[in-house]
Amino acid sequence: MEDTLLLEYVRKLMHIKNPLIKEFLAEFLGTFILMMFGDGSVAQSVLTGQANGDVFSINWGWAVAVMLAVLVSGGVSGGHVNPAVSLAMAVWGKFPWAKVPIYMVAQYLGAFFASVLLYGVYLNALDNFDPGRTDLTAGIWATYPGVALLNGTNESTAFLSAGNGMSDQIVGTMLLLICVCAITDPRNMQVPKALVPFFVGMTVLNIGICFGFNCGYAINPARDLGPRIFTLIAGWGDHPFTAMTVDSVAWWWIPIIGPHIGAIIGVFVYLVFIELHHTEAAEFNLPQVQSQDSVASPGLDGKYTTKNKILA
Repeated sequence: MEDTLLLEYVRKLMHIKNPLIKEFLAEFLGTFILMMFGDGSVAQSVLTGQANGDVFSINWGWAVAVMLAVLVSGGVSGGHVNPAVSLAMAVWGKFPWAKVPIYMVAQYLGAFFASVLLYGVYLNALDNFDPGRTDLTAGIWATYPGVALLNGTNESTAFLSAGNGMSDQIVGTMLLLICVCAITDPRNMQVPKALVPFFVGMTVLNIGICFGFNCGYAINPARDLGPRIFTLIAGWGDHPFTAMTVDSVAWWWIPIIGPHIGAIIGVFVYLVFIELHHTEAAEFNLPQVQSQDSVASPGLDGKYTTKNKILA
């Protein structure tokens, strides 16, 4: 009885009614979950010399991380957990512009604080494996241009140009948004709400399996910039922002700009090839989620409307 009264007291004390604050907190926590599990899968692989993880465990780690991030936040904010999703939906009229900066701040902060906690969890392993904080472990948090083995040797070399890296990010994020739009389109295959996180996670899994080699398939500016800023502060020197492509172009801005462009293109492609040709297409509005689900989401006036649905 006392426990019930205490819970009720805490609920009344902390209950938030403002819908924008609720969505901010949901996007923060969703992105936090995404980064903890996603980067955690990379950390376990890197710090054990792949004894406790490999490229496929990392791909699965990120896929499940996306599923859980959408499950945690989707019913409140739509589960964007990705600035590129929020921006693309706003560009095509699927999401209120006034909410874009609120979502983006929450997403970047969630990614940053997840990086801090992950660092604490693996601090002793980091000190043992890479006490000098080199590029051996910088990639746990942010993406970098890939390296490949020279033909017929065990020597590795950088190979990725800035243009190829940018196109990689544009194409990967475009594919993500095309699939997200299809998954959440009630006039397409009518994916049940409860299965939306699963299919979004499967989309990310396949992108990782097919396109992870070049530069780690960031496809999410918050997933890359927030952790990159953390590594700059936490002892990796200026390497996170001075790492270069093979043609001597700074890498750090490419996983930020590329995904935004790719997301906008992805929604446009789905509109042109599928959505605009639905019967009574003028009455159709994409749901508002990022890792997806056709859940109604609150507008600026606090009222729930189907027009604000989206995903991410």
